[in-house]
Amino acid sequence: MKLSIVLALLVSAIAEGHYTFPSVVPSISTDAIRCYEHDAGKGAPGILNVTAGQTLNYNAKASISHPGPMAVYIAKVPAGQTAATCDGKGKVWSKIYQDYPTISGSITWPSQGQKSIGVKIPQCLHNGDYLLRAEHIGLHSASSAGGAQCYVSCAQISVSGGSGTFSPRNQVSFPGAYQATDPGIMINIYYPVPKSYTPPGPAVESC
Repeated sequence: MKLSIVLALLVSAIAEGHYTFPSVVPSISTDAIRCYEHDAGKGAPGILNVTAGQTLNYNAKASISHPGPMAVYIAKVPAGQTAATCDGKGKVWSKIYQDYPTISGSITWPSQGQKSIGVKIPQCLHNGDYLLRAEHIGLHSASSAGGAQCYVSCAQISVSGGSGTFSPRNQVSFPGAYQATDPGIMINIYYPVPKSYTPPGPAVESC
């Protein structure tokens, strides 16, 4: 997998992933929705070793300015491949993180204005290589189909120390997980202010 992300291990307990949202994925039906490549043909410098249960902090180059949900997915690399060679195709993605908005006169998300999002790698994962996919969906122009803006970046990681009991119930593919008219993707967040919000995709998997 050729990716645009650079990752560096800071201390034994915490890994930090530096990533930018350099461009908008123009359509949720294109392959770019899976793992956007900032520099096509240039692979990531390596695979980051992480321990199951560890927290990875994704640090954006600039703060996340658009309103909308943040989600993180993970995909186990098949036997015989590595995170550097896996393309992430098929129903292999499990959601491990999802934020939800606060609705009170207006609708706001925890990621708004943030420069760092911490994501815990599930303790129950099987050991081995994974692709880790971070996604933010900008909903500031999402009142019509095609208006939502998807910002995506992936990391190559190798997990150790997991209990090996992870058994996801709702794996999805990218593209395929979302439709342009899903209520969490096509929505007017300004007026009238929504009374509730349902994020797109599957539920978060738990150990």
